[in-house]
Amino acid sequence: MASPNNRVVTADTEAATWHVRLGVRSVSTRTIEEFFAWRSEPANAEAYRRVEKVWAAAGKLAGDRQIQAAVAEAMERKVDRNAKRRLPRTLFGAAAVTAAVVLSMGIWFWHQTRTVFSTDVGEQQVVQLADGSTVRLDTGSQIQVRFERDERRIELERGQALFTVAHDADRPFVVSAGGARVTAVGTVFDVRRAGENVQVTLVSGAVDVARAAGAPPSRLSAGQQARVTPAAVTTRAVDVAKATSWTDGRIVFEDTSLRDAVAEVNRYLTDGIDLEAGEWADVPINGVFRAGDREAFASAAAEGLGLSSSVKPDGTLLLSKRTNN
Repeated sequence: MASPNNRVVTADTEAATWHVRLGVRSVSTRTIEEFFAWRSEPANAEAYRRVEKVWAAAGKLAGDRQIQAAVAEAMERKVDRNAKRRLPRTLFGAAAVTAAVVLSMGIWFWHQTRTVFSTDVGEQQVVQLADGSTVRLDTGSQIQVRFERDERRIELERGQALFTVAHDADRPFVVSAGGARVTAVGTVFDVRRAGENVQVTLVSGAVDVARAAGAPPSRLSAGQQARVTPAAVTTRAVDVAKATSWTDGRIVFEDTSLRDAVAEVNRYLTDGIDLEAGEWADVPINGVFRAGDREAFASAAAEGLGLSSSVKPDGTLLLSKRTNN
């Protein structure tokens, strides 16, 4: 029967190996499923938390000259051949021989845990994070993930994402987007970034929204939306189902100007729609369309507003004033 101490060592080694596998840019669904099956055992879950803490702490010390000198000295030490044969083949197994080498590996993996996920125009993707949270990315979006000892950080670099956050009271889930900072523990919320302007919609739970780190936050409750600009944070009540309809592949317009509607439809198109200047650009429209269905939207707009729809040589579709022949 294996001793408890041996099980702890094995769990730590396996945890470090999993951290390596999950730290790459692209992680398969099968790998994620295998990880959660492994982490379902309490001992494994605790081992994974320990590894995260070691690597996070090591990253904060990466610039310390004394630490760098200790790491360099440890890496230069000679190990006899028999000892080398006994070393595990995983990176963390080798690092576990001495505390100094553990630290050196921690510094190396600190940089590897910055993971970037992105979608092309017209594409959506669901990303499963190592803590059990999920992120649904909308068209043309990109996030950077960085988990630390006391905080789970996500940078929304462009686009829109729906976050379903696994509860962890010890490590808040923080999404930064432009000048906005959204903090949650366990909840569901949507963040959309357009330059420095950010829109946050809370589906369930509670989040704090601030213009920047250190600024007084605004607490949102379910069904509220915050608009964050460089000048202020404003909140209002919204229809959550409509605000997050993109997750079902739908675009909902409710008294939306044709100009703004065209801009929204174009987010999902490589060959978009051009709208000729005219008074019709400010006419409000209503309707539900499938994201990426250019022809259906253009046909409805042309018929409802008496416009002409034609495809230009470059592949874009032009909505213009209908001429009487």
